[in-house]
Amino acid sequence: MDFVEIIGYIGALIVGLVLGLIGGGGSILTVPILVYFLGFSPIIATSYSLFVVGSTALVGTVRNIKEKTIDFKTAIIFALPSIITVFTVRSIVIPNLPEVIFSIGNFSLTNSLFIMLLFALIMLLAGWSMIKSKTIASDTEIRDYDNNHYIAIGTQAIGIGALAGLVGAGGGFLIVPALVLLVKLPIKKAISTSLFIISIQSLIGFLGDLKTLTIDWRFLITFTIFSIIGIFIGLAFSKKISAKGLKKGFGYFTLVMAVYIVYKELF
Repeated sequence: MDFVEIIGYIGALIVGLVLGLIGGGGSILTVPILVYFLGFSPIIATSYSLFVVGSTALVGTVRNIKEKTIDFKTAIIFALPSIITVFTVRSIVIPNLPEVIFSIGNFSLTNSLFIMLLFALIMLLAGWSMIKSKTIASDTEIRDYDNNHYIAIGTQAIGIGALAGLVGAGGGFLIVPALVLLVKLPIKKAISTSLFIISIQSLIGFLGDLKTLTIDWRFLITFTIFSIIGIFIGLAFSKKISAKGLKKGFGYFTLVMAVYIVYKELF
């Protein structure tokens, strides 16, 4: 194990630590760590990120199943279009992205540049969401879905599935508000249900890569284990540290990282 790989595993630990401390956001660190510290291509990095995110979310989901905090009906309604979209993106869209999407003068938008710039945009949205987020409270639940709810949920799910497939992020910062505002789930149940959706869509999205990419399983599983260890450490510290302050601080860090990615890729 060389020094760079050790740094990568420390990064994986930090990813899990952030997830454990603030309940989200850590997954958006995975791709920059894999690309800039470990030298993976953006396409490989987004694939590995889906596996790390899905496996990590699955650990939290197992705990939530025991605590009966998941709304499975809502999860299935949301997950089906999202899963189909993310699998389609990973198995069909990504392998068929042209090496150069378009060129203007001396500038060429390659598929790698496109993915990283899109990822930076997602980081900007996530960072802004963390900084500006307020506690979303909902004490009632909608049990009967009308056509408008189906359409709204399905549209959100397709959009989030497409983003997850392209950039390898779970999309929890988008799923949780959607479940609270559209379905009126209580916030704790929305977070648990979101984690369940993320685990399924991320791992199935990763399956779409198995036929087209060569996976370094030893590295990927080790990286994921470190991330999961980080989650448990984060959960232990979360009881003693203000999650609200951490979330806002991490939001600013995410904005800085997004600007860095744009600078790194374009200049």
